[in-house]
This record gives sequence, structure tokens and C-alpha cells, in this order.
Amino acid sequence: QYQLVESGGGLVQPGGSLRLSCAASGFTFSNYPMSWYRQAPEKERELVAAITSAGGSTNYPGSVKGRFTISRDNAKNTVYLQMNGLKLEDTAVYYCRGPFDSWGQGTQVTVSS
Repeated sequence: QYQLVESGGGLVQPGGSLRLSCAASGFTFSNYPMSWYRQAPEKERELVAAITSAGGSTNYPGSVKGRFTISRDNAKNTVYLQMNGLKLEDTAVYYCRGPFDSWGQGTQVTVSS
């Protein structure tokens, strides 16, 4: 059974940083691309970062490009999302997405002064 467990969310002031982690199990992690999504209240879930299976290529929407960095450690079956320069509008529940449309339970990120 595919399992994704996110951690690292919390409350941070504008301009601050957080690092999210997503630990994967139940599949051969190094074979699959991974991604991070977020969903703010009353908004649709949106992609914020994606990474290829070996980590050689990444993709970001314009809203987070230059501030967020996705990375992975295939030896630890973990994907990360480093978020710098956080803004109020980054407040959302952040989800890790894996193969076969598998999702984690989400971790709350709140940016507030």
C-alpha cells in the first residue's frame, strides 16, 4: 500500500522559511516523479513543485519560482520542499503526491504576522 507522510508545517512570519518533508513507502520511490501541491481555504488544489525520479529536473509555477525548492533523497525515500520568503498567500495545506494518484494527509502552513 502506498503511503506518504508529510511533516514540517507550522506557523511562520512573512519572509520566513519552512522545510517540508514527505516520507514515502510501499513503492519503489526512486522510479517515480514526485510533487507538492497546496490548497488554501475555498480554493482549488494547485501544483507548487515537481521533481523527476532522479531529481535532475524540477518545475515550479510562477507564484513560487525562486522562493521554493523541491529536492529528494532516494536513499531515504523522502522528498522535500524548502520554502523561503514566505508570503501571506502561501498559507495553505500542503500535500505530497506520488505515483498512482497517491496523496499524503497534508501539513498546514500558516504565514501570519
